[in-house]
Amino acid sequence: MNECFDDGELAVVERRIDEWLASFRAGGGDMVVDVQRGEPDERRWYVRMHGTEKEFTTVWLTLGQRTLRYETYVMPAPEENHAAFYEHLLRRNDKLVGAHFSIGVEDAVFLRGEFAVASLSQGEMDRILGSLYSYVEQCFRPALRIGFASRFPA
Repeated sequence: MNECFDDGELAVVERRIDEWLASFRAGGGDMVVDVQRGEPDERRWYVRMHGTEKEFTTVWLTLGQRTLRYETYVMPAPEENHAAFYEHLLRRNDKLVGAHFSIGVEDAVFLRGEFAVASLSQGEMDRILGSLYSYVEQCFRPALRIGFASRFPA
């Protein structure tokens, strides 16, 4: 089981995450649109990045007592070709490291993962944000063409 952090230890991790995200924003050039904290009583952040295949990717980070959970909205539920759409995403899941496709609110598609707080570092934060961004860029257009095929000319 992962180590459980108390409020004091979590406050230290929060400050480090704030610093890492400020550094990420400063070094992200035009790619990073915004980095914000959630509500004052939450240990939550979001990072919004410009994309090429998908206009924006917003990654939510939520700090818990044991893990840092991260997720990004990919797209709404498919309108058609449901079996082919979900098969496509499941096959992609096999190649992803540290994240997986999942179905969320209103059957929308998300990419999610979590990481042990005890092992969190700036390198892992960079990997998490870079991986989610890359995975969305790689999967978005092909999944869109399957799940919303009739919206694209043949």
